[in-house]
Amino acid sequence: MLGDYTSHKDYKTFVLDELKALAETRPDQIVEYEDAVLKMLIFDLDPLLPVIEPLYSSIGRPAELQMEIFRSFILMSHTHIPLDKWVSKLTNNPVLRTIAGFTLDNMPNTSSYYDFINRVIPLADTPILKSFKSKPKNKLKKGEKLPPKNKDVVAKLVERVISDEKNFLRQLSRRPERFLQKIFARVAVDSSIEMGLIPSTVSVSGDGTCVETGSSHYGKKVCKCTSRRIYKCNCARKFSDPSANWGWDSHKERFFYGHTGYFLSTHNSEGKVDLPLYLRLLQANRHDSVSAVFALAEFRELSPNLTIDTFISDSASDNYATYKLLNHWDTNAVIALNDGNKGNTKYPPALNLDHNGVPVCPSGRKMLYHGYCKGRHRIKWRCPRSFTRHGLADIPPCEGCSKSPYGRVIYTKTDWDIRLFTRIPRGSDAWKSKMNQRTAAERINDRILIDYGVENGSTRGKKRISFMITLAAINIHLDAQIKLLRSRGLLSIKLLLA
Repeated sequence: MLGDYTSHKDYKTFVLDELKALAETRPDQIVEYEDAVLKMLIFDLDPLLPVIEPLYSSIGRPAELQMEIFRSFILMSHTHIPLDKWVSKLTNNPVLRTIAGFTLDNMPNTSSYYDFINRVIPLADTPILKSFKSKPKNKLKKGEKLPPKNKDVVAKLVERVISDEKNFLRQLSRRPERFLQKIFARVAVDSSIEMGLIPSTVSVSGDGTCVETGSSHYGKKVCKCTSRRIYKCNCARKFSDPSANWGWDSHKERFFYGHTGYFLSTHNSEGKVDLPLYLRLLQANRHDSVSAVFALAEFRELSPNLTIDTFISDSASDNYATYKLLNHWDTNAVIALNDGNKGNTKYPPALNLDHNGVPVCPSGRKMLYHGYCKGRHRIKWRCPRSFTRHGLADIPPCEGCSKSPYGRVIYTKTDWDIRLFTRIPRGSDAWKSKMNQRTAAERINDRILIDYGVENGSTRGKKRISFMITLAAINIHLDAQIKLLRSRGLLSIKLLLA
């Protein structure tokens, strides 16, 4: 059962009283950990209680200090100290120990931290026996990605979502990582929404990233073939990261052993911060187009208070099924065209269009975007001669052009080709502005894997890697919240300890 719970109000009172006493003897140490102190004081764990309470039995010995342990995990991620050294660090550092919520006489041991991970992610991640697979030899071309195992898998997934989304989500809710995703949504995403860092209608960028495991891809031999001088055998081996496999890193142009992380992110242009919204760890050879369908469906359920205005992605999601799903959800699609799929279009051949679906007049001039008619599901284009604000009024009319001052008008319909005639026209200023936000996903990948050291550690296993990624993502939200409060003059050590 869950033990006594310390509210955020009581926690702040305890920390501020202790820090004021420490400020008299260790003022330099408090200044050294200023960012950590501020993070913990604004990190409200009250929303965590209803999420994790169902994970504990109603009888038995109480599990104590669960909130403090989770807060300590966030602090550990912030300081980049590995778990095997963390308890010792808290014992010898009164400032870190205090802001974690502990006293010297009331501190959990290392095993309590592992127990917490096992509880919030009830995933069996013990070493198992399986056959050895060597690294693939045939490299892919530059920028190329591993294709989906099943060519029609995205279309089948989309049909399942559209036909019965509730049942589709019900099956996903049984995944062991579900509680961890709920924790992230409640304690990080929701708090950033309340502070105005995330608007209620949001543009979301999706991107996959390679996450290498600390486990060896060779495994450990348990057979006796070596003693019989048989060094190349096909016997099963023990692997400490049983869910890891080989994937292709299209950026570094090499194969890697581990997992693929697929994250949804958003960019706050006013605060100039990038924020993760959804996190999931998948097989290394999973194609991003498949991951995107799962991610978008789950994110909509995990954060129902947010409306996805636009989904932004690279060419990995450039398939008709994804556009169909986004139209079903009334979501704009800003997806780069796949170079190998540019000829796959369905628009009427009589229209003269460029590769982005923009009508071209007989003189070779591109017509200009003049809005989307939502009621009729069509895009309006006008002759460039009619746009004096573009400095094109003196252009002579082309053959067959309208003689009216308004100029020639062309309409393209999204139902002609939902992939080419997107509601935000390809190549338009609005489309380019949205696509520029996609770099937020790449920056979030770097912050999680590099800045917060998830990639540099020796962490192995889907369970622990997923947990460490979530800790890093929560820290990214806290970084953004501190930046906002500081810009408003509402947060400083001197102000808190006055």
